[in-house]
Amino acid sequence: MKIYTKTGDKGQTSLIGARTDKDAPRVEAYGTIDEVNSFIGKAMTELDPEKFPDLLADLEAIQNELFDCGGDLADVRKEPQYKMTEEPVEVLESRIDDLMDEPPLLERFILPGGSPAAATLHIARTITRRAERQTVTLAKAGEEFPVVVQRYLNRLSDYLFAAARVANSRVGVPDNEYVRSAKVFKNGGRAKKND
Repeated sequence: MKIYTKTGDKGQTSLIGARTDKDAPRVEAYGTIDEVNSFIGKAMTELDPEKFPDLLADLEAIQNELFDCGGDLADVRKEPQYKMTEEPVEVLESRIDDLMDEPPLLERFILPGGSPAAATLHIARTITRRAERQTVTLAKAGEEFPVVVQRYLNRLSDYLFAAARVANSRVGVPDNEYVRSAKVFKNGGRAKKND
């Protein structure tokens, strides 16, 4: 089977139910989700299965859910068949609560880094934020897609923050605090860290 089709040589690509330009906002959004997925895959190769079986299970599920998000964004048929539901959002919320109870209390902003896996999870987190912003752009333009995708991306960025902290904590690597940060987190960072 050949993986090249030559149909995109003039700058267009296929959605589910239409063709569009490769730089269309919808394509940018699901392309960015693909970037997130790739960095999550990289993080998985950097996590010791014996120390992180729970994170690896989470991340495998997340990879599949991100594929669903991308597919939902690509579905522009009159009667789309969306796959994402609210359940993965609720699972992420539960996992965030569990993970934030594990590392040392957080008082200040931290800088991305630490262990290789934590650094990669932070990259995935920031790309997730970009994907979320792109879905906001789509919504403002009146583009149809399931709003749960936007909520999922919002929760996922928080999950990846929590997972990065755990990735450092379990291997004994301290988070790198932003040196000029005041004490900004109440309850030791147990509260939601961002919007």
